[in-house]
Amino acid sequence: MKKITLIIGVFLLNFVLFAQNNQGKADDAGRIALASVVSDQIEGLTPSAQSNLQNKLNRIATKNGMGGSSLNNRFIITANVVVLTKDITPTAPPMQAYTLEVTLYIGDGIEGTLFSSTSVTLKGVGKTETKAYVAALKNLKVADPKYQSFIEQGKNKIIEYYNSKCDFILKEADALVSQNEFDAAIAKLVSIPEVCKECFDKAMDKVGPIYQQQIDRQCKMDLAEAKNVWNANQDVSGASQASNYLGNVDPNSSCYNEALNFSNVIAKRIKELDQREWNFKLKQQQDDVDIQKSTIKAARDIGVAYGNNQPQNVTYRYTSWW
Repeated sequence: MKKITLIIGVFLLNFVLFAQNNQGKADDAGRIALASVVSDQIEGLTPSAQSNLQNKLNRIATKNGMGGSSLNNRFIITANVVVLTKDITPTAPPMQAYTLEVTLYIGDGIEGTLFSSTSVTLKGVGKTETKAYVAALKNLKVADPKYQSFIEQGKNKIIEYYNSKCDFILKEADALVSQNEFDAAIAKLVSIPEVCKECFDKAMDKVGPIYQQQIDRQCKMDLAEAKNVWNANQDVSGASQASNYLGNVDPNSSCYNEALNFSNVIAKRIKELDQREWNFKLKQQQDDVDIQKSTIKAARDIGVAYGNNQPQNVTYRYTSWW
């Protein structure tokens, strides 16, 4: 256990140093990702136009370093569209001409708190009102320089959120650990962006020990199941069933040696039965560097997997922003 504790300590130190070495610029908060959301209640917005607008929001966020997936999808970028004018052009044939005001918003979609907004005026012409509307939306520029201050303000508000809510987030993680919800606790901690340095550092101090608790608990469960199936059927079939559980045992877990001894007991019994070698080996201990790398990846993978398995139908509160 001393060796494992040391490795986890090294992992956390390197993880934090990596974060610190990449926080010199303001745009480093690109590690904070925004979820793009478009209401289906906007007047005149057809499903295809809604999809087009959401794609534009995705590209605007990405262009300004706020795109990509996130373990925490509470922060959103959204938009509202208002028709300012509708005219018929004096051409042959006559065309529909629309002027739209599109306002972009960034905020906390869960609490319904607006962080920043900006508006642009767009014009479009088409044979029908729908086509004119869509043509105007297509003129929404992804690389408009005015978005930079809009994004920056929203980004800073998100950082302020983590700084002000950090102790609460950490307590939530502790509460999840007390309920043996280790995956959820790790997901909550690794969702804190690296740019929120103080809170990120505190979270990383917790991740290693929680990860150790998680693999220790899982090891005990897998070992207990392996013993149950083996005790019920001490032959080749029982050994095969036991191996399904023993194969999950993490070599860094506290009961690894016990699992190793138990697998030796099974191997000895199988050889006594029919002089057959039991062709099974537990996962092997790795060298220090491999353990460090695998621990970093394992903690992140746990958070991502947990997040991906959660219901995606989040209810956002943002319509009061316009």
